[in-house]
This record gives sequence, structure tokens and C-alpha cells, in this order.
Amino acid sequence: MSVKNERQLLDNTKTPELRRARQILIELVNTAIESADPSSKMRSQVKIDGERLKIGTHEFDLSEVRRIIVVGGGKASGNMAEVLEEIFGDRVTGGVVNVPEGTASGYRTRKIKLVEAGHPLPTEAGVKGAEEMIDLASGLEPRDLVVCLLSGGGSALITLPAGGISLDELRETTQLLLKSGATIQEVNAVRKHLSEIKGGQLTKAAHPARVVALLVSDVVGDRLDTIASGPTYPDQTTFADALAVIEKYELMEKVPRNVLERLKLGTEGGIPETPKPGEKYFLNAIHQIIASNADAVGAAAAVGKSHGLNVSILTKTMQGEAREVGAHLAAIARDVVKAGKPLSRPALLISGGETTVTVKGGGMGGRNQELVLSAAIGISGLENATVASFSTDGIDGPTDAAGAVADSFTLERAGALKLDPALHLERNDSYNFFKGLGNLLTTGPTRTNVMDIAYLILI
Repeated sequence: MSVKNERQLLDNTKTPELRRARQILIELVNTAIESADPSSKMRSQVKIDGERLKIGTHEFDLSEVRRIIVVGGGKASGNMAEVLEEIFGDRVTGGVVNVPEGTASGYRTRKIKLVEAGHPLPTEAGVKGAEEMIDLASGLEPRDLVVCLLSGGGSALITLPAGGISLDELRETTQLLLKSGATIQEVNAVRKHLSEIKGGQLTKAAHPARVVALLVSDVVGDRLDTIASGPTYPDQTTFADALAVIEKYELMEKVPRNVLERLKLGTEGGIPETPKPGEKYFLNAIHQIIASNADAVGAAAAVGKSHGLNVSILTKTMQGEAREVGAHLAAIARDVVKAGKPLSRPALLISGGETTVTVKGGGMGGRNQELVLSAAIGISGLENATVASFSTDGIDGPTDAAGAVADSFTLERAGALKLDPALHLERNDSYNFFKGLGNLLTTGPTRTNVMDIAYLILI
């Protein structure tokens, strides 16, 4: 069971129909998170039969392997490391994996060291862990195997600032980017060019050893160069691309001087680029996605059908400003009610992906909470409409909630409590709006991360 405040959510509604919708929503959330569990995914896709190692469709002869080194990081990586040791046993030589602060004690590993690092802003511990990864990967031979475990959150957790860039300068730049509304691809383009491990540089360090990356995808389109900023995958972005992101979001006068100078020097050819597609380092590297947003969306669709709902998967590439996406979902809800389009009631509409928030106010919230607040305004008074959006890692922005739930009567209840939805939206203060209503969706950390899912139910 992932949703911790089920009783509160069920009690904070007005009609039997809306209560039923919330019961289904809770089941949808629990099922989606369970479907992306890295433990079961690892066991189903990583197997050893005698001396044959099978990873997805790939096979290796372990009798030809001299050493097995495990590295990586992310919100699901502790889980992945624990299961990998279970599967490989004493074949593992050693390893270092960076996990979120406060989580290492929840896993049992003997050969793989778990380093607690910071997220969403990097910490010194994460830097030390990344340094150890590079040290382990360096000096290997062709008969050695590096297994890299990557998942969402890895960009912050695996941090190794490039020469001339301090951790504080990297943190400041990251914070500015996260508040700017930049997409994850844009943020990572900058991160890669301020790093000595991201953007394929881990695989470069491990050359000529074989590299196998196992990934839990938290990015739209499952882009291998974007998950955890692609430490094992060739980087298609350039210093010029990174500098263009800084310009696009008007951060030229805000980022630290050393950051700007490095990016400018890189565009002039004064610093070597990150490893690119076709370079020799990647000839002996394979990548296997073991879990993604598509798994969670598909599992949720099956739950909806089991409840007799007409199900439509609107998109698996949900992107854009959270408040705009929320308004768009509300418009779709009205089309379903008024015209039976794109399908008739009872209906479940599912969107998977990840939105962004351009922070302009001083409130507290996350992209999922802001999406739901915007949608709540649009579905107010609409018959038997319920909307929810949540992050599958259980952490929505700098809050203790995974997301939020709203329905046809949410604004009516808000009015009685003197909560102004428009004002809270303007202030980016969705957390306090839904906290006051008891409509936050709380799961706690889920040990996985396959982006976000938004549900719209019309009974």
C-alpha cells in the first residue's frame, strides 16, 4: 500500500459517486507505483543461468569476466543494488552507488557501498561517491564488467563538478535552472557540461571494460542520454547548447561567473567536449531500460477497465507548464461531460510524463499539485469529475506530498475555508491550498521513479 492518507482523501468529498472515484484513484496510484517496482523488474530482466548472464535480450559468458564493478545512483538505485547483489552473489568485486539521504539503512548490500547524497541539490557526499565511482572505473581491462544502475534523481545524486567549478556554484546554477521552467533535457545539457562524470564520461573512464547500464526511466521518451544526465551514454548536446539554455531563461547575469566562463570557453573550443556518438568508448556498452512510465500507465489502464470505466490514454509524453496542462485536462473533462468526447462516461483518462513549473511566487508546491490546482478551477461544478496527479517517486517538489486530488466540489469547500485558488496558483502555493483542504496525496518515498501520472475520472 503506497497511499498513506487514504481515509482522509475518502472523507474529504461530498457524494457517493465522487467517493467511489477517489477509491479508484487510490487503487490506480498504488498499482502504478507497484508496477514500476525496481526489485521485481530487476529479477525479471536480470538472470544468471550457470555461467550465462542474461540481461533483457543480451547474453554474456561470465567465465570470461575477470572483475564485476557496480556503480550508479538514483532514487531507485538502492533497491536495484540490493537485488543485483542477490542475483550476482560473490561474483561482485565491489562498487559504489549514490542513494538519497536517509535511505541507505533500508537496503542490505555487502560488496556495494551505498553513499547517501543530496537531492534535488547536490551535496559533498554525492561528490565523494562520484569520485569513488570514477576511481573504480578507471584502469579496468577488456575482461572487466561495469554494471551501472541508474534511475531518476541520478543527475543530482551523482555529482562531480568540472575543474574550476565549485559545488556551491553548481548548486546555485542547478537551483536557478529548476526554478526557471527549463525542461529536464535543458537542465541536463547544462549539468553535463559542468561535470566530469555525466554525458558519457563514466563510460569513457571505464574504457576498455564492458559497460552494462540498467535504467529506471524518469524522462519523456525514455531518452538514454537524459536519464541521470547520461553518464554512460554518448552526449549529443554541446557547450553551445548549454550556453543557449542559460540565455533562453535569462540567467546570463544570474549564474556564477565561473560557470558562464566555462561554458563560453567550451563553445570556443578551449575545453574538450563530452564524448559523442560513434566514439570508441561506447562500442562495448549496452543499455537496458527495466522500468518506465509506460509500465505504470499500462497497469493503471488495466485497473480502470476492471472497474468498468471507459479508458483513454491521452499521452505518455505529458510536458509543458503544469498549470497549462491542468487547464487542458479540465477542458477535456468538459468535452466528455457535454459531448462524450473523446469517450463517454464513466471514463478514466490517463496522462503520463512530467510537467514543469516556472516559479514566480514565494509559496510552496510541486508540479503535480500545481497541475491539480489549475484543473480544480476548470472542473468546478462539473458533475462527478475528479482529477489527481502524482509523482511516482512520492516526492512532488520540495514537499512531503506526492501530489494532490480535487473534484467538482473542491472550490466550494475552499471557499468555505477562505482559501483563494487563484491567489494560491499565482503564488505557486498549491501545497498550502491542498493541505488546508486535506487533499494532498501522500505516499512517502516509493523507491522508484518513472515520472508523473495524471488521472481524470468522470463517473
